Amino acid sequence: MPAKDPLIETLKVCILELQAEDTVTDSSPQLASCCELLELILRKGLQQPVLSLTHRDYWCCFEQLVQLDTCGRLSAVPLAVQQTTACPKLLTAQGRGRYFIRLILSRKTLGNVINHLLHTSNIMKNCSFLDESWLLPVCETYEAVPCRELGMVLRYLDRRVFVLELLRGSLAQADMFVEPGDIIDEINGISLRNSSNRQAGVVLSRLKGQPLSLRLLRWRCKNGAVYRPLVPLLRQLKQENPLLQFGSSLPEPLGQRDGQSQSQCVRDGRILYSVQLLGKTNIGMYGGKEVLQYAIPAVLQKRQSKKSVLLDVKETHLICMDKSNNQQLFQHHFPEISCVGRFSQPDFTIFGFCVGDTPDMGFCCVVLQAASNTECEEIVHRIGEEPDLTRNVF
Repeated sequence: MPAKDPLIETLKVCILELQAEDTVTDSSPQLASCCELLELILRKGLQQPVLSLTHRDYWCCFEQLVQLDTCGRLSAVPLAVQQTTACPKLLTAQGRGRYFIRLILSRKTLGNVINHLLHTSNIMKNCSFLDESWLLPVCETYEAVPCRELGMVLRYLDRRVFVLELLRGSLAQADMFVEPGDIIDEINGISLRNSSNRQAGVVLSRLKGQPLSLRLLRWRCKNGAVYRPLVPLLRQLKQENPLLQFGSSLPEPLGQRDGQSQSQCVRDGRILYSVQLLGKTNIGMYGGKEVLQYAIPAVLQKRQSKKSVLLDVKETHLICMDKSNNQQLFQHHFPEISCVGRFSQPDFTIFGFCVGDTPDMGFCCVVLQAASNTECEEIVHRIGEEPDLTRNVF
């Protein structure tokens, strides 16, 4: 936050009034006001991701100081964090944060804490793909002046915010600070990881009229090659916008011939998976992911007749059709599917999902077999992520 922020100016006045007192104790009249101002400054300055389902207070940043401390360099600070965490009388993040503030004020270590937060605030800003890979993407920051619209069409995919295209004549196209396929990872320090549809718009609307700082993850590595963990997601973007160009370095899926895998077919511009329907069985009133470990073997033991089917994983639901006559066998919207997963025996091509059957019968498990391990993983990922193709322009 700016050094001339009104909260900081008010805090300076409050500190001067405290310094005018001979001794500062718990009963000092200005102490509570000083602590309250400090809390407001921390909440404003330590910007937490607003897109999480759970609200994160400034205490969450203090908690991380234990992990961020190295070589005992700030041993007094992690000790205060541990002491705060261990206090049985504190029930909320707000209470722990306030306890921590009073503790470090009494020990005169507030300066160490702030310096440490400033020192670690820019570490590992390109960490959004560590869940998937040790490879780190190119991460860059763009500072945009206040404007009505940047001119980007966004696409929410895999809980990330992709740039799908740039509008003609827009600021984004004029400045060329972003390319289709890049990811908007942060806006003004607010993380957009784990975003769902329209949440970037919510953040931008709150920052309307303010300068914007966009942290971008590039689809292109420094050597010009495609950032490998993005390859399957870039393929999905290209299906939606065939005009996208990612260079000759975008590898084709395994087993692809003449532009299309033999285990896939194109119908009405969509890719359908050719898989084997191995059967299904009722599993009772519980449909959590834990049941797959015995539900899938239960279906396989029945040795039901295999059927060649086409699986169409759409944006809101999936459809299974008989490959021989195109008759629809079943259709399930994603909210009806309680879990999906792969089976490790005898290979990794078998997967299943649990779906609500009827109120009386509970859940049933449907088991299928893909043509390859890679394709099995792709289908499970697409069903599990419930993609949203709604476009948003900013």
